[in-house]
Amino acid sequence: MQSPLIVQNPILVRNLGFTDYESTWHAMQKFTAERTTNTPDELWLTEHYPVYTVGLNRKNVRSANESDIPLVLTDRGGKITYHGPGQLILYVLLDLNRHHLNVRKLVTMLESAVIKLLAEHGVNSTAKLDAPGVYVNEEKIASLGLRIKNNYCYHGLSININMDLKPFEAIDPCGYVGLKVTQTKDLSIDTNVKKAGEQLATILLAQLADGQKND
Repeated sequence: MQSPLIVQNPILVRNLGFTDYESTWHAMQKFTAERTTNTPDELWLTEHYPVYTVGLNRKNVRSANESDIPLVLTDRGGKITYHGPGQLILYVLLDLNRHHLNVRKLVTMLESAVIKLLAEHGVNSTAKLDAPGVYVNEEKIASLGLRIKNNYCYHGLSININMDLKPFEAIDPCGYVGLKVTQTKDLSIDTNVKKAGEQLATILLAQLADGQKND
C-alpha cells in the first residue's frame, strides 16, 4: 500500500490506485479479523479492474452474460453490481462503537457524503430508504454494500465517475430490473477518480469528526 494520503487521528486514508477486487477484499477481511479496539480506522480509495460482484442477497440475481468479465461471490450486503476503471471505490474500515454508529446511521452518512460531493459541483441528488445508494433523476450514480463483524465494518461504496457503463446493461444493478445508471462525466462535472476520492474522503472525515463532537 502507498503512504497515507490524509491522516486524521484515528483515521488513515490510503490511496491504493488500481487494485484487483479479490485481493483487496481479502485484505479487508484480514485487517478486520486482526484489528483491536486500539487499531486506527482506515478509508481505502481505489479503482478495480473489470469485475461483477454479487453480495449475500443472491436470490433472483440475473448473472451477466459478459464472459470476459469475471464474477465474484463476495460477503457484502446487497445483490449484483459492476466495478471497473473510471469508478471510484471508497472502502470504510471503521470501528462502529468508536463512532457511535449503527448500520443505518453509517449508510445514511455514506449517502450524505456522496450527496454533498455532488452538491459541491452543483448537482442535486437523493437517497432512497428502500434502495440504498444515491440517485440523480432516478438514475443510480453511487452504490453501497457493507459487512459488519463484531461491530467492525468493511466494504463501502462506489461512485461512477468516467467509465464504460455498458457492462451494467448485462445485469439488474443492485437487483432492480431496468434501473438506469449515470456518472459524473455525463452530469458535466469536471473531476476524475483521484480528485473525487480526495474530496469524498475529506467530506467523510469531517462527518465522522462532527459525529464524535456531538456525542
